[in-house]
Amino acid sequence: METCPSVKNILLLDSEGKRVAVKYYSDDWPTLSAKLAFEKSVFAKTQKANAGTEAEIVMFDGQIVVYKFIQDLHFFVTGGEEENELILASVLQGFSDAVDRLLKNMVDKRTALENLDLILLCLDEIVDGGIVLETEGREIAEKVTGHGLESASSAEQTLVNALTQAREHLAKSLLM
Repeated sequence: METCPSVKNILLLDSEGKRVAVKYYSDDWPTLSAKLAFEKSVFAKTQKANAGTEAEIVMFDGQIVVYKFIQDLHFFVTGGEEENELILASVLQGFSDAVDRLLKNMVDKRTALENLDLILLCLDEIVDGGIVLETEGREIAEKVTGHGLESASSAEQTLVNALTQAREHLAKSLLM
């Protein structure tokens, strides 16, 4: 029986192995200390690699880990040993592309922390409960920022315009 592709975790760590944004979808690491230990060991295993902006794949602790580095950020996607590496790599590529778009090509730790809310929303758009929902970076970024409004109905656009005008009117009346 075929199952949906699944992801056990997505990690975004800095160049020292510290958390920037992480999301776990599996009970393989039940405690915070187990999660931190996994992050530390996977970082130590991959930090000497010359991954650069191309995805690398490694078997680690019975898991498939796909990773890449951009500036001072390290992107990781982990799946079970039975998962398809190409699907995990497409999740990684979609995540890094979406982050690149959301941060306007300024992918570094400082900018990532300043826009942490967008990165966390990005994770929610990619995977839900371990099930892969979307792997196209452009689509993920549009869903996060809401710039997909050109496909929204005219009723939705009218509602957005009405709310914007109401907010402006309220702000003006409070300032008077």
